[in-house]
Formats: sequence, structure tokens, C-alpha cells
Amino acid sequence: MKQNISIGLSAAIVSVEQERPSVLVVTHDKTEDGLPFGPFDPATQRTLESGLRKWVGEQTRRDLGYTEQLYTFGDRGRHLAAPDEGGRVVSVGYLALTRPGEPPSPETRWRGWYDYFPWEDWREKPPPMIDGIILPALRKFVKDAPNATASELRRDRLRLCFGEGGVAWDEEKVLERYELLYEAGLVREAARDAGKLSKGLPELGSAMLFDHRRILATAIARLRGKMKYRPVVFEVMASTFTLLELQRTVEALSGLRLHKQNFRRLVADQGLVEGTGKFSTPARGRPAELFRFRREVLRERPAPGVRLSSRR
Repeated sequence: MKQNISIGLSAAIVSVEQERPSVLVVTHDKTEDGLPFGPFDPATQRTLESGLRKWVGEQTRRDLGYTEQLYTFGDRGRHLAAPDEGGRVVSVGYLALTRPGEPPSPETRWRGWYDYFPWEDWREKPPPMIDGIILPALRKFVKDAPNATASELRRDRLRLCFGEGGVAWDEEKVLERYELLYEAGLVREAARDAGKLSKGLPELGSAMLFDHRRILATAIARLRGKMKYRPVVFEVMASTFTLLELQRTVEALSGLRLHKQNFRRLVADQGLVEGTGKFSTPARGRPAELFRFRREVLRERPAPGVRLSSRR
């Protein structure tokens, strides 16, 4: 029996406001948020990206700025309510960056991405749910493996993803961590996709429609990695900003606190910003100089980015 295949386009549209990295979500049903998504029409749309920009504009009333393709997602059963319901959907995910603004339509809203991935925010301290819920559940997942080889593979993934056994936390392994939790049956999408009740599962972040939390995990991982060697963080900054605002934005996106003096030295050494000669007017505290992004840096060096130096 032949199965129809259609191409869907999904967009993780990211912004940061007041140290809160957020993603634009659409309320597609009463219980789960979803990323803006729509079909690709090869008869009328010349490229995938032009199709994405067209229907995102229609659905959210927002013009996309910086946009890049992430990955093609085509796992059976992770886009449909049931594996045998309708045709197969291949979803092409995109990351888009924008500056803060009001939700562009009544059907959309900005929601913090740590609502979906609460274990990823290490700015103040390691999230308590890792030791309290995640590690015990994943140790059981390792113990319940069908054989010794599978158990060892699961143990290695636990060690690399969640720092078990003294391995350093890698902020870029967002997708790997989500996939491990999914395979262990600890997130609600896993039960939903298997057609099972999710009663009794721990509250490990809010579920999303279809495989949209997986797409968002991919977007977060891509952004965390890319801002180390490309100045993409300035796509979510205002035209002028203080160095502290820049640091707090990088920290919000990476989920880590950074060493203040090391961060400022790095920004200066990379030639990423230049002073405007103007100063902020805070409600309290001392005024701070305002800076702007030096776009000339894109021509001056091959990899101008913000290489993180964590306080930990």
C-alpha cells in the first residue's frame, strides 16, 4: 500500500527579553502549544525558505529576519496522532531570530523555552529535578535494559548527557538529552506517540504538539553552538545595549552564568562591539555606556563569536 508523503515547514522563532529566552508558539489545540508550521507547496513556492516566510507571515503577521534550516524530521508516528492515520509528513525545521515585540496575532504568544526544557537552565544552580527526578529514572532505564550491551550504551548516554560520573555539563547536548528522556518514556510525547496514557509521568516540562519539542531542542542546541563562532546573538539584541545586557542575553541563551571580566575581555578582543558615546539611564544605579554591534567584524575574521567561559 502506497503512502502519500507531504512536506511540512516548522519555525522555532526565538527572542530574548529581560533575560528570558522565548519562542513564539501557536495554540493549535486546547492542551499543547506548537511551533508555527504549515505545508510546502512546490507548485507555487520556489524554495522551502520562501514557503516558510510566506505562511509564517500569514499565520503570525511577522516578517522573519535571520533564518537558517535546522534538520529534516521524518520519524514515523511523531507527527500524527496515530502511526496509521493519514499520510507520512516530513517536517523541515528552521531557526529564526528576532528582537522582542508583542505577540503578532491573538493565536500566538511568547513562551519561555525553559518551560519546555527546565533541566537546561543552570544559571543559578543545577536544576533540582536532575538529581531528584531525572537521574533516578534514567538509572532505572539503564538497569531495565534487555541485555548487557544495551545497558552499557544507555549508561554511556546518561553519563555524556547529564554529567553522571563527573562528566562536565555540555550545554549544547539539548537534543541528545531530550531524546534520551523520550526513549526512556519520561516525557509526555513518548506516551502520546505510543498511544498510551501518560498518567503517572513526572512533570518534565510542557509537552508540545507533534514532534515540535524535538524541533525546538534542535534549535536551542544549534543556537548555543553557533553563537560561539558567529555573532548571531546580536540578532536578538536591541540596536544599542550595555555590556551587562549583552552578557545576560548570552547567559540566558546558554543557560550558564559567565565570568564577567573574562566575558568583557573576550568581547573586546574579538572586536564585536563599539561604544556609542551615549549612556543608559537606569531607574537606579550608575549609568553604563551603550554599545552597538560592529558588523565590520564579519569581514575581519572568519569566526567572530562569543566563546563561553562559565563561572563554574
